[in-house]
Amino acid sequence: MEPADPFPRLVLRPQALAAGLVDDEIRRRRRRGEWSTLQRGAYLVDPTSLTRRDRHLLAVRATLAGLRVAAVVSHGSAAALHGLPLWGLPLGQVHVTRQPPARSADESRLRSHVARLGPDDVVLRDQIAVTSVARTVVDVARTASFAAALVVADAALAQQATTRAQLMAVLAACAGTPGTRSARRVVLAADARSESVGESRSRALMLDAGVPLPELQLDVRRPDGRLVGRSDFGWQQERLLGEFDGRVKYGRLLRPGQDPGDAVFEEKRREDALRDERWGVVRWVWDELATPRVLVARWLRALGRPS
Repeated sequence: MEPADPFPRLVLRPQALAAGLVDDEIRRRRRRGEWSTLQRGAYLVDPTSLTRRDRHLLAVRATLAGLRVAAVVSHGSAAALHGLPLWGLPLGQVHVTRQPPARSADESRLRSHVARLGPDDVVLRDQIAVTSVARTVVDVARTASFAAALVVADAALAQQATTRAQLMAVLAACAGTPGTRSARRVVLAADARSESVGESRSRALMLDAGVPLPELQLDVRRPDGRLVGRSDFGWQQERLLGEFDGRVKYGRLLRPGQDPGDAVFEEKRREDALRDERWGVVRWVWDELATPRVLVARWLRALGRPS
């Protein structure tokens, strides 16, 4: 039996040399495809199985190992460490924050921010100093697009990883810094009832386009009070329900041992029951979010509003 490979998924060159490898062996492993270069002096074992998040987390570790001055992981990199959604967040650079009088830096693999961090703004995650969830949400909201930031903020509230009061406290502490106004808009719009990236993106589009905002996770009941079903979005005055259909949603609906086709069939029966209670239903899918004008026009037509 061959001995187990002593190297983890991320291999730093000093570790490899300390384990007895020489540069020629490192090059051979790279040529054979056993290792690939993550960045200078950092190699990945079996990179094909890595998710986008996993790859970035390894880049965070490799980058921190090479820093001469300690820093706190922040922004999108902190969102990755906290397990928050990363849709719309660029992960080509590792983001860190240092206290003044440090200088900001924008390099090929590192984006260094300078900001004052209070004692509650920094936590340890997997033995890494990282901005707290509340600070991370606000930093992302200050620098990312409204939709991407709302996805992060919704998820943080839904996971009970932070509270709106904590987010408002961080906003107050950041008053006067660039992007705070944008961050305030995100925090005020964030809602813990959003159950997916697609639902958060949909609501961001509604807010940007001026579509009347629906209630989230609206329960529809019969006159006798019995529950008919719950809808992602509901405009009660117009008796219109909105459903975002993502593959993840149908996976969430599956019971143990249930076939996906059965889940889709049950979802169709649920919609029929909602329509029987004289509710209209408008559905959209992930790809339609990429054509916002068309989707907004559909929503407005369904609501009886001019598009």
